[in-house]
Amino acid sequence: MSEPLLRVSGLRKQFGGLTVVDDVSLDIQPGEVVSIIGPNGSGKTTTLNIISGVLRPSAGTVELEGRRITGSKPYRIAHLGLTRTFQNGRVIGNLTVAENVLIGLESVQTVGRPLSSLRGIPGVRWLPLLAETFTALLPGAKRRRQDAADAERVGAELARFGTRLAPRRDQYAYSLSYANRRRTEIARALISSPRLLVLDEPTAGMNQTETAEVLQQLLELKAAGQTILLVEHKLDLVMTLSDRVLVLDDGHLIAQGAPDEVSRDPRVIEAYLGKAFAEGTKP
Repeated sequence: MSEPLLRVSGLRKQFGGLTVVDDVSLDIQPGEVVSIIGPNGSGKTTTLNIISGVLRPSAGTVELEGRRITGSKPYRIAHLGLTRTFQNGRVIGNLTVAENVLIGLESVQTVGRPLSSLRGIPGVRWLPLLAETFTALLPGAKRRRQDAADAERVGAELARFGTRLAPRRDQYAYSLSYANRRRTEIARALISSPRLLVLDEPTAGMNQTETAEVLQQLLELKAAGQTILLVEHKLDLVMTLSDRVLVLDDGHLIAQGAPDEVSRDPRVIEAYLGKAFAEGTKP
């Protein structure tokens, strides 16, 4: 096999005396779809938050394409090609759909971001912001060309979601249905063509029809070679989409493998349905 796109080793997260994630390791190959499932409170979202830089681990390492990103800032990880959605919706209500999606291009824009190398230096990090404001107020030819190209990319990304988002391009996000807010978040995460797309319950709150639409879009992304790390409670979607499934329970990795294999594992059945039911499934 090729070098993994993502490698997580010995991940642990403690909040005081409470261990939420305990010695979790996983690899994701390029083009692979890997899902993490488990009961509520099993550590799934915490694992994603550590991988994407929202939380620092108590122990363990995270590598993206062989580069250690453990504890890096989320925006730096995004610049390296890992983007994500969140369990709780994070659209900006007083921006339009197009503007929300456009934010996703920040990590790959070059024109209009002068002095970007100074962003991480205390005392002078305000200089890039001042320079960006100046180029926004008085855009040159390169900035105007980039703005036009960005608008085209936003249109193409919204078209992926058909009539759900494309006709609503100029509507404010606060006016959207819950499902369309989720779609807007996915579009924002996708527009930069990430190396790794991390989705935290992308179909939460969606009905059966809406879930089927998102599943079809994710299958199309998979067919195009997009690498995906997914947390999702809807097991039918997980089993249809995933190449491999990892199961967490109480912060521990209790099973992993192909979807069919994992679905028959007594430890997984016990985690979801209880010990008595699991014992009834053993040969």
